[in-house]
This record gives sequence, C-alpha cells and structure tokens, in this order.
Amino acid sequence: MKNFFKEKMNKKNPFIDETDNKGEAIMDTTNEIKDKDIENKTEEPLNNEEQLNSEEEKKDNVSEENQEDNELDNLKIEFENLNNQYLRLAADFDNYRKRQVQERESLLKYGAQECMKKVIEVVDNFDRASEAVEKIDNVEKMKETFYILHKQLLDSLTKLGLEQIKCVGEKFDPNLHEAVMQTQTEEYPEETVIKELQKGYKLGDKVLRPAMVDVAVK
Repeated sequence: MKNFFKEKMNKKNPFIDETDNKGEAIMDTTNEIKDKDIENKTEEPLNNEEQLNSEEEKKDNVSEENQEDNELDNLKIEFENLNNQYLRLAADFDNYRKRQVQERESLLKYGAQECMKKVIEVVDNFDRASEAVEKIDNVEKMKETFYILHKQLLDSLTKLGLEQIKCVGEKFDPNLHEAVMQTQTEEYPEETVIKELQKGYKLGDKVLRPAMVDVAVK
C-alpha cells in the first residue's frame, strides 16, 4: 500500500502541468509585448526643429533637382541653336561654292568674249585690206595700210591689258627675259639686254611669254 501511494505521489498531476504551461505561455506573451514597447520607445518621434530641418533638406534637394533640370534644358536649347546656326552656315557655304563654280565655268567659257570682239574689228579691217590689195599698185600705199592695221591690233590688245615687255637697255631679268645669246661688248654694262630677238608679253602682272634677248657680257 505504501508503495502504491508513493507512486501516486511521484506522478505529476496533469492539471497542475497544464496550468504551469499556460502560465509560461502568458509570461512569454507578456515578454513579447514588453519587447515591442521597448522597440517602439526607441523610435522616438522627431521634435518640431528636426521636422523643419528635414523639410528644408527635402526642399533643398527638390530645388537642386529643379536647377539641374533647368540647366539641362538650357544646354539643350543652346545646342539646338548652335546646331541650327551650323546648318545654315554649311548651306550658305555650299551655295557660295556652287556660285563660284558656275562663275569660274562662265569665265572660262566667256572670258575671252571682249577680247574676241576687239580682234574681230581688226579682222574685219584685214578683210577689207585684202580686197583692196588687188586694186592697189602703189607699194607705199600698201605699207601704210599694213602699218595702220598692225597698230590697230596692238591698240586693241593693249586695251584688254596686254603689255609688251621692255627689253633693249634694260637689266636682264630672268622673270621677264630669256637669254638665248650672250655677246661680249664694252659698249653696254654687263647683264644688259642689247638686242630683242622675240617680243615678250604680259597680262597685268602675269608673264604670258618672256622676251628672247641677247645679253651683254664682259
């Protein structure tokens, strides 16, 4: 009997165990609530000054972003303006280049027009003279006619800018003269043109043909 009661006493009461478990569960729940309260208390709300500072910082950030956007828009507008100016300049230059090409082609095609008009007048006179030669027996009259035509031709070319290069008595200039002969003489200083063998001509500053000359040497 004693052993039986001992066994009964040693066995745990299920009702007591259940109560204990419930107590432990309640304690755990209470501890969780306390922990949450502590966490919530650590996140203290911002005071008025901190809130103002935070709002100002947000405003500053927004204003900086707006300023950057405005600067970017201005740069885009400036780029578009410069690009449009470049395109206009490129178009103007292209038109100018085309005009220059047309004018150059026109000069090459019609540049000798005025020259030909002057020469045609001389050719007409040569035609008249050739018809008159058959009826002229006087040699002096023919010479006179020839000299008149020759002078008219030279005058017409001079009006167009043709100029005869000076030779005899001038100092030899390799840019204007071509020395095809050299003659020893004491009559002229050395490197002086003493004779013109073929006339030379220039148009403005451009030499069309150098004069062939004889140059004095010691």
